[in-house]
Amino acid sequence: MTAFPKPPFDNQRQLTPPARDADMDPRPDYGEAHYKGSGRLASRKAIITGGDSGIGRAVAIAFAREGADVLVSYYDEHDDAKETCRLVEEAGRKAVAMPGDIKDPRHCRRIIDTAVAEFGQVDVLVNNAAHQKTFAKPEDISDEEWEVTFATNIHAMFYLVKAALPHMKAGASIINTTSVQADSPSAPLLAYAATKGAIQNFTGGLAQMLAERDIRVNCVAPGPIWTPLIPSTMPMEKVRTFGSQVPMQRPGQPCELAPVYVMLASPEASYVSGATIAVTGAQLII
Repeated sequence: MTAFPKPPFDNQRQLTPPARDADMDPRPDYGEAHYKGSGRLASRKAIITGGDSGIGRAVAIAFAREGADVLVSYYDEHDDAKETCRLVEEAGRKAVAMPGDIKDPRHCRRIIDTAVAEFGQVDVLVNNAAHQKTFAKPEDISDEEWEVTFATNIHAMFYLVKAALPHMKAGASIINTTSVQADSPSAPLLAYAATKGAIQNFTGGLAQMLAERDIRVNCVAPGPIWTPLIPSTMPMEKVRTFGSQVPMQRPGQPCELAPVYVMLASPEASYVSGATIAVTGAQLII
């Protein structure tokens, strides 16, 4: 409970999504200084959406230090993506940066095509990119906002999975980022929480469909995690106390999720499919 920063946090400038981590105080911990690999993903080829910062960057660092090459898919946060790629390459692995909008199914197919061209195969697909905003009442959510949330958070997963499957062999892994919001939705996150419930259901159904191909599908359900998405999408009073509501009384850091993604991507999880792994600071999901 004392290893990482606890709220209250200082007031900080509201960021405009998509956000950059350089404006955050404290800066998120991605594991740069302390994650040590042991070859658990040696020679694997991975795609991570939303890999520029937040959970995606921590997973990219961990994957690279475990021996994987990584394609970093991101929207337009070029500086953050460049830093993630630098950290992947510093670990001795190949990094490919792929900017663009995953709401577009054509771009999703380009992501997969690029990974295959650069790596020759796809062993791990991490569907992590997400969009969220808070609203006081349903009438405040525009039709466009609702559609953007679903297109980013769940539709893109389908497009990416469908395009990747022809290039995934037995033993491959798909990991989707859902949320504690799938089981315990917060009213101001109505659209976001609805997509996270859909992701959890999508994961369970897809795991059953792909079991005979020996391709595993799981999801990770983070609780409150200190990423650029938080100060750029939540009111300042919520940001100041972010994470205080869970039993550990602090938000998780991105580095605290990365080992779960590594486990699910590795052969060690050979009998784990259709699961939701909660990383919530002791907040229960029911």
